[in-house]
Amino acid sequence: MYTIYDKQKNSHPIKVWLNDKDLLEEGCLEQATNLSNLPFIHKWVSLMPDTHMGKGMPIGGVIATDGVIIPNAVGVDIGCGMAYMQTNIEAAFLKNTRTANGSLLQGIIGDILRNIPLGFKSHKDPKTSPTIDQALDNVDLYTFADTLIPEVEKSYYQIGTLGGGNHFIELQEDEEGMVGIMLHSGSRRTPSL
Repeated sequence: MYTIYDKQKNSHPIKVWLNDKDLLEEGCLEQATNLSNLPFIHKWVSLMPDTHMGKGMPIGGVIATDGVIIPNAVGVDIGCGMAYMQTNIEAAFLKNTRTANGSLLQGIIGDILRNIPLGFKSHKDPKTSPTIDQALDNVDLYTFADTLIPEVEKSYYQIGTLGGGNHFIELQEDEEGMVGIMLHSGSRRTPSL
């Protein structure tokens, strides 16, 4: 992480969670600088490792405000984020275990590519979700947005999908030779919205 703060250009610091300054897009930095000059920013502007230029607000940007809410800062990709899960599986085991179709690692990657829809693609069959069930059981609470109710029903087909853009699944090997799984996913935008 590093901090960008120039009293001539920024009213508030910009904290960037990247190791290399060259990884920060110029347009993203320009948007973060504009945000840092807003009078109601609380303490600083933050840019996460997946940050990139958005529409006024960097995707992967985080701000806290004092006394105001900026709907665009809440996000055009609500729920977008990254997660990492460490496993107790040795990377060498996945690389060196042979199957009829190559290594076990190749098989896992193939399964991910075959079974997790990308972009606008969805599952062919609905998946189960107590959360969606509960939302539909209480659909009368959402009459103010009744045009979106069919989108809630479509979400049964989108559970466990990756979306598009910069979303990804990675199998990683740490310094000790153990496998970790990193996921960058977020909200889904359907063509009908």
